[in-house]
Amino acid sequence: MSFKTALTKVLDLRVPVVAAPLGRGTSAEFLEAVADCGGFGFTALMHMPEETVGDELAKMSRATKGRFGANLTLVVDQRKRLGAALDVGVRVFSLWQGDIDPYVRIIKGAGGLVFWTVGSPEDAARAKDIGVDFIVCQGREAGGHLVGSAPTMSLLPSMVDAARGVPVVAAGGIADGRGLVAALALGACGVWMGTRFVASKESANHRGYKERVVAARGTDLVETTLFDAGWHDSPHQVVRNSTYFRWEEAGRPPNGQRPGEGDRISSLPNGKPLHRYDIAAAWDTMEGDWEATPLYAGATVELIHDVKSVAEIVGGIEATAQAAIEAVTDLR
Repeated sequence: MSFKTALTKVLDLRVPVVAAPLGRGTSAEFLEAVADCGGFGFTALMHMPEETVGDELAKMSRATKGRFGANLTLVVDQRKRLGAALDVGVRVFSLWQGDIDPYVRIIKGAGGLVFWTVGSPEDAARAKDIGVDFIVCQGREAGGHLVGSAPTMSLLPSMVDAARGVPVVAAGGIADGRGLVAALALGACGVWMGTRFVASKESANHRGYKERVVAARGTDLVETTLFDAGWHDSPHQVVRNSTYFRWEEAGRPPNGQRPGEGDRISSLPNGKPLHRYDIAAAWDTMEGDWEATPLYAGATVELIHDVKSVAEIVGGIEATAQAAIEAVTDLR
């Protein structure tokens, strides 16, 4: 089916679907698959060493012909990573979790576009004055780190009302075309999906992580601040795993007294040790105890029953969206 929204027009997309950054799960191959299907993907820069950002983004740019964006989590100084991204031609950025104003000025000065992930209508009301091009409304059903203050389908219309004309993309609790249609009906111009794309064939997430997402149900999820090495006091939603169960059985002790703190469970791609309670999720080539890492996932695990290719996922979104529209039309 044909979609025409502010998102598809500005980014020249066939479908108003954005693949959220998946940590090391966002590879050049994954971004290429999303772009080839007419969607748009973001890659997170936080896990990339500053000295390699340019090379990694250049590879992604070649694979996608420049049709991807970079995500900056502003709990640390990201100006060097932003500069490296701009140097290789990236012009679409998503920002969150910090003071975005100085970054927006730099990006807009370079002719770029800014997506801002927020969780309240109050923030949405500020977006126009700051210079934000798209607001990402994150509901509490989302996987990974959370800013949403309410469920997506109640938060979204209030955020659209507050946005003063800035287009809004819906995030959290959406995995198929029915969710897309619902979001569009509530005023969104597209959807932002993470968990569904974790369980895709092209994502560079660990196979075991993908299988856990497929097997999980909503009751297997927990909102916690447990995985905090490198990002303290930030709520996130994960599938319960061995690290979580050990901590729970120990009486949920505070940071510094948790079981296994200091355990080296693997090594990062640059050779540095990966310890228990680190924020890094398992990637495809990870060796060691992948299951002990945070298995970020949102409420859409209820809708994910197998690992599919990106093309199958996007095709399914289009088909279920068409069916949902026809079902509503038939009720008239």
